[in-house]
Amino acid sequence: MAEGAATTASRDDTSLKDLLSPYDTDRSALTDAGKLAHRGFDCRTAILIYGFDYADRPLDPAIEAFELLGSHRVQLGRRHEARLDHLVHPVHAAGRVFGWEVRAT
Repeated sequence: MAEGAATTASRDDTSLKDLLSPYDTDRSALTDAGKLAHRGFDCRTAILIYGFDYADRPLDPAIEAFELLGSHRVQLGRRHEARLDHLVHPVHAAGRVFGWEVRAT
């Protein structure tokens, strides 16, 4: 198998569904944000998302899509972000962790 094919095959092809699906049965970050905001907790709530960056598939468009879709369901606070560099995994070598406070709209 070519190196590019091995890299592509090793990636999670359900990552966008896991992040952006509007269906509760998919248990995505988008639906989790709504559950957190509308559950009525007596404390502040937040959602954390982590992912891996690839040269041909950076995280930015997916995270921006989450923020756009999420803002129609909940009030997202300011984005917090931390980089994960020089990871030892042969495919997932760099990534980021994102976090937002989540409130009901």
